[in-house]
Formats: sequence, C-alpha cells, structure tokens
Amino acid sequence: MLSFNHVDFSFPNQPLFSDLNIDVAVGDFIFLIGRSGAGKTTLLQMIFMNLIPESGYVKFYDYASDKITPSMIPQLRRKLGVIFQDFKLLSDRNVYENVAFVLKVTNTPSKVIKRKVVHALTEVGLAHKQNNMLHELSGGEKQRIAIARAIINEPSLILADEPTGNLDPQTAEEILGILKKINSQGTSVIFATHNYELVKRHEAKIIKIDDGKAYKVTLKKRTVEKSS
Repeated sequence: MLSFNHVDFSFPNQPLFSDLNIDVAVGDFIFLIGRSGAGKTTLLQMIFMNLIPESGYVKFYDYASDKITPSMIPQLRRKLGVIFQDFKLLSDRNVYENVAFVLKVTNTPSKVIKRKVVHALTEVGLAHKQNNMLHELSGGEKQRIAIARAIINEPSLILADEPTGNLDPQTAEEILGILKKINSQGTSVIFATHNYELVKRHEAKIIKIDDGKAYKVTLKKRTVEKSS
C-alpha cells in the first residue's frame, strides 16, 4: 500500500533521511517513534506529498512521488486522513460544520454530508455534541472531532501526528482506543508519537526513525533491527 524506496531528503544545511526504506501493508497499525527532530512529521508530509524526496521515491498505491503531477495530489489526499497534535479545527464553526467542511469543499450533496457526518461523529462518540462550539469542548473531545474529520472520506490510511501530545494519560488512551477501533475496521494507521510509555502498553508494529534511517522494533524483545 505504502512504501519509501531509498529516500534521501534534507532541509537547507540539515540532512535528514538517507536511503530510507519503509513498507506499510493494508490493515497495518504502526507506531512511528523517534526523538524530537528525527523527522517523524517530515515523513508524514512526504506521504501526502507536501514534501518530495531529493532521490528515491514514496509510493502510495498508484501515486509515486517521482511521477505525480499537481492535478493528481488532491486525488491522493482524498485517500488519506490526517490528524494533528493541535487539532487544526475552525474555532468559528460548530462541531458539525468542522466535520462537514471536508465534504463541502468537494461539493458533496447535503444529504450525503449529513449522513457521513453523523456516522463519523457516532464512531468517535460525539454525535450528541454536533451543535456545540469548540470552546465548549475538552481537549480530548476536540481530538475526537479531528478524528471524525479525518475518517469522513473513508480513507485507506490515517496519519496521526502526535495526536495525544497535548492530552492527559487517560484521554490519550481513549484516543488511541478510537484509532485502534478504526484500524480494526480495515483502515491502516500510522501513529507518530514520542510517548514511549503509551507505545509499550499496546501491541502494534513499531518503526523507529533514528539518524536518517528506519528501524523495526520487535515487540516481544524490544530489540531494534534495521528496516529492509
């Protein structure tokens, strides 16, 4: 479904990835870990092709970074759901409008929007708050709304960039539980985090970014081996 193939990438005067190789299969739940500045967010941006490798390529289904055209990028992004640490919700709109916004910009019929929004909010347990404004919600509820927005288009892959970084431990567990449930329904998830304690409590594949390379971390022995 998704692969990084011999990817090199750097910012000005700052090398980041060198011969980076990663494979993600349909249905995977992957914790993406690494120290601050290791490149977790950059890696996620390369998946939705906001950033393009200097050499090598990223391939998501039939979309490859070395061949993609600007007109193809919106098509690719409709297959992805993205969740951010700081929610990136619209403070002047209520819960329903925040989730519906993704569909309105693609001129989806109102009846379809209503059905999909109610379904997405039900999935995250907040259908009863669709008329609330954001200032009436807790941080955990805001992140649930962000998840509902991410799944509204029924994406093949969810990219979660430190989605529990601003939340207390109990709420972080609840958010992870929602994403695990979505994954169990067939949606692949890449969950970037520096919360190693959260990772240790849950069984999933782990990829560690360190010194420009990707490593698989085995769950039972917690040993680290270079990703092929």
